[in-house]
Amino acid sequence: MRYLTIGSDPARQRRVSQIALGAMLMGTATDESTSYAVLDRYVEAGGSFIDTANNYAFWVNGTQGGESEQLLGRWMRSRGVGDELTIATKVGGRPPQPAKQLSENLEGLSQQVVKESLARSLENLGRDHIDVYYAHIDDYAVPVEQQVETFGSLVNDGSVGLVGLSNYWTWRLERYRAVAAQAGLPGYDVLQYHHTYFRGRTDQGGLRSKDGTIGVADGNLLSYLRSEPGLTLVAYTPLLSGAYVRADRPLDELYDHAGTRARQAALDEVVKETGATANQVVLSWLTGGEIPTIALVGASSVEQINDSLAAMDLELTADQRQRLDAAGNN
Repeated sequence: MRYLTIGSDPARQRRVSQIALGAMLMGTATDESTSYAVLDRYVEAGGSFIDTANNYAFWVNGTQGGESEQLLGRWMRSRGVGDELTIATKVGGRPPQPAKQLSENLEGLSQQVVKESLARSLENLGRDHIDVYYAHIDDYAVPVEQQVETFGSLVNDGSVGLVGLSNYWTWRLERYRAVAAQAGLPGYDVLQYHHTYFRGRTDQGGLRSKDGTIGVADGNLLSYLRSEPGLTLVAYTPLLSGAYVRADRPLDELYDHAGTRARQAALDEVVKETGATANQVVLSWLTGGEIPTIALVGASSVEQINDSLAAMDLELTADQRQRLDAAGNN
């Protein structure tokens, strides 16, 4: 396993594994015994960073979420797990009523919602603090200053270790960080976005913005991260839900473009040279680059988590990395 340190304040830093385990479907689509087996194997292999959210996974059974946090709480109690694991959860994306699909109607990030949600997450997880607490979505209805003060107060009272942002426009996250710095409050050290080797288009608007796809690590975000070395990127859905290793490589229109075809050719070359799986090459590429990156993987079986964990033993050569980086950039 490989590790890196997240957080800019030495008093609150955490050293975590570069493979994080996503628990999104644990407790719903992934049953309890399978979830426990995956969690046990992950920790046995040196994994130390587990990710969930207060709304996971409401859409499976038409709830408000919380099943994932609750399962993790039961598992940690049954295993006697303490502060040796870094637990991340999120707030803001929970539907105010039971729902089966994502909509614009979410709880958001008012001070009351954040504090009530934190208390619920702590109860679900059976903990007295959250190691990494993300704002899951941006909330334009709540002033930036108020949000910064709310999250900063949670850090200062010890109920939260590090604060992160997920699925924000780059200009917005810079605004949050600037306001926090000016106010002398704890800033946002961890950024969770979708990032993978096949770069997705970002020009298609959707539910949350007509201007394009929010939450994808585009050139603006990657350039920002290069200029701010104290930040860490947590890359979610890095394996495209199995698309890299399936024979038909099922890619939707967001990935079906010339850049992807060039990257696919380079990836196939490196897979052949290394004898590794395509997933392992992608994870090694992600976690071994210039930008401090943690790959957030899901797993619905022990075999899947084993495949991801093995990527930490794969060291790409400088030539292989250069070819992977250059593909699709011409």
